[in-house]
Amino acid sequence: MLKHYRGGPTPAVDSPPMDQWTPEEVDAHMTYMSDFAKRLVETGEFVDSQALSAEGAFVRHDGEGRPPVTDGPFAETKDLIAGWMIIDVESWERALELAGELSAAPGAGGEPIHEWLEVRPFLTGVPGNTE
Repeated sequence: MLKHYRGGPTPAVDSPPMDQWTPEEVDAHMTYMSDFAKRLVETGEFVDSQALSAEGAFVRHDGEGRPPVTDGPFAETKDLIAGWMIIDVESWERALELAGELSAAPGAGGEPIHEWLEVRPFLTGVPGNTE
């Protein structure tokens, strides 16, 4: 499950970005996320979660020497992806159920933010590999 800063379908709630929330609102959001993860540990469905810093850069190999590093002008994941949670569930339906619940994390004013979460399974094999 990928948490996005922005992107995806039009938000259901017009919540300001987290950097505009009060410290108490950020704490409430992070507590919700932590409590959610603890419940998934208890059910054996939790694998990992990480919040990502807004700092970062795109890097690519460009032959010998220093690799090119850029901060734009295209959309970068540091502007889009806030973090992830890896879960191990029995079905796609369970993954969707948990994503829907995680989407209700509180935001500004303590109201659920109803954020869109991207749910994607791991690639379990190399496409086209018949071995």
